[in-house]
Amino acid sequence: MARKRKGRPVHGWLVIDKPLGMTSTQIVGRARRALDAQKVGHGGTLDPLATGILPLAFGEATKTVSYAMDGRKTYRFEVCWGEATSTDDREGEVIETSERRPEKAEILAALPDFLGTIQQVPPRFSAIKLNGARAYDLARDDQEFELAARTVEIERFELCDPAPEATDGTSTDTNVRDYATFEVDCGKGTYIRSLARDLARKLGTVGHVSALRRTAVGPFSENEAISLESLEALGHSPAALELLLPVETALDDIPALALSETEAARLRSGQSVSMLARSRSSQVRELNSGSIVFAKTGDTPVALARYEAGDIHPVRVLNL
Repeated sequence: MARKRKGRPVHGWLVIDKPLGMTSTQIVGRARRALDAQKVGHGGTLDPLATGILPLAFGEATKTVSYAMDGRKTYRFEVCWGEATSTDDREGEVIETSERRPEKAEILAALPDFLGTIQQVPPRFSAIKLNGARAYDLARDDQEFELAARTVEIERFELCDPAPEATDGTSTDTNVRDYATFEVDCGKGTYIRSLARDLARKLGTVGHVSALRRTAVGPFSENEAISLESLEALGHSPAALELLLPVETALDDIPALALSETEAARLRSGQSVSMLARSRSSQVRELNSGSIVFAKTGDTPVALARYEAGDIHPVRVLNL
């Protein structure tokens, strides 16, 4: 007999504005306790150094996490020039220094080289597995290993501010500075630490990420975000549940397909549903074999399904 889950069934998405110094796993644990929820997952890890958007999936929304993680992400980050670190961020040890500081014009000229489809080697301190071991564990043990380059997509890479103002309130030199702030729109699997490292190398110096904030993940943005403290203050109240976004929020980029109650019942029971009778409808005409669709009846989500040879087949049934 299966053990009954502790907590109550809570379904939907909640966007937390992650504070500095906490892990994504810690956020998940505290949010679960705040809502007394049975099941919670997150849509894309943020390192303790990073702040910003951390979408949390509750209940049946966990079945849509992969679609949120596949979406475009936006980051705002600061690069510190002149120091390379073991982790490519400010938490690591300094392993190399350079006196060179790039000028604004040089930075602007280099950015186009990082746009589009590029090859990127992940940081040594990353969660990538090599022969069953995490890269960060191997790096901590000072083991020698090589990480293969990966293909990533960079849609936008902009210089926002060459450097912060001086502490006395006056602006520092407009061309040569120790820091620069950037914004990036990127696809799945992009490492901002690698981007900062590689940009510094391109500019003839070294550098690391000194501050990082994620401002958007797929359909989720800062507009929907709530602080962890605010969530915990609401506790198990109805007001906390009202903050939840619908399960299907992560599926904005997936074609929706309306089903009858009879068709929905078939899909929920694991059976395929024929779309041949409506093959001329705009809903079906634009689908290709293998396309994933979001099936619903009325306003109720039914399943994620795959379209093949005129039928849709259930991939993940949503029990709502």
